[in-house]
Amino acid sequence: MAITASAPPATPQLKGVQPLRAGEGNSFLWRRLHSLTGIVPIGAFLIEHIVSNFEVVNGPLAYAQQVKFLNGLPLVRVLEWGLIFIPLLYHALYGVFIAVRGRTNVNVYPWAGNWMYLSQRVTGLIAFAYILYHVLTQRFMGVSLPEHPGLAYAKVQFELLSHWYAIPVYVIAMIATCWHFAYGIWLFAAKWGITPGNVARRRFGWVCTVGGAALCIMGLVSIFTVAYSRPYSPDDVMPAQYDNVVAPTVPPQQ
Repeated sequence: MAITASAPPATPQLKGVQPLRAGEGNSFLWRRLHSLTGIVPIGAFLIEHIVSNFEVVNGPLAYAQQVKFLNGLPLVRVLEWGLIFIPLLYHALYGVFIAVRGRTNVNVYPWAGNWMYLSQRVTGLIAFAYILYHVLTQRFMGVSLPEHPGLAYAKVQFELLSHWYAIPVYVIAMIATCWHFAYGIWLFAAKWGITPGNVARRRFGWVCTVGGAALCIMGLVSIFTVAYSRPYSPDDVMPAQYDNVVAPTVPPQQ
C-alpha cells in the first residue's frame, strides 16, 4: 500500500508591523535607542540641514551668513559631536548591523509595506555611505568652513562640478536619505504605539510621504541651484575682518 507524504505546511502570512518587544535581552534596548536616535537628534538635524542649505537659492552671501550663524552658536563643537556625529555614528553602525544580520521577510509578509521595509535597509546603506563621504569632504577636508564661511558656496559648487558623477550621486543620495527618514518616522510611530491600527497608520503614511517629498524637493533644488544657477567662482564672499582694520567712513560734509 503506497503512502502519500503530506505536503509541508505553507509559511503563514503575518499581518501588521511587529512592535518592539521587551524581554529580548539587550537587543531591545539597543533597538529602542536606534529607533529613537533616528528621530531625535538625527532626524531633527536632517530637517535643519536641508532647510539651512536651501539658503543657497538666495545666493552665496546668504548661504555664507547661514553657515556663519550656525558655527557661531554657543558650544557649537559640543553640540556637533554630542548631538550629530556620535548619534549618527551609532545609528548608522547599528543599522548596518541589523541589515547584515537580518533576512528579508517578503515571503512571510508579501505586501507592499514589507518591500518598503527591504528598501529601508537599502536606502539606509546608501545614506550611510553618502553621509560619511559628505561629512569627510565638506567638514574635515579642504578649506575649513567654520573659519571661512564665505567659501561655503564655492566649496559645495566645486564638489558638484569637479566630477561628472557628483551630481547623480548627490541626487540619488538625497532621494534615498529622505525616503529612509520619511519611512523611518512611519515605522517609529507604528512600533512605538503612536499610530495604533491600520487607519491611523495609513493616514500618517500620507503625512510622512508629503513631508519626505517636501524635504527631498528642497534638497534637490539646493543641489541644482548651486550647480547651475551661476558660474563657478572661488572668491570668498565674506572675507575675514581683522581687529586692526578700520572700515573707512564717509567724511563729513563741509
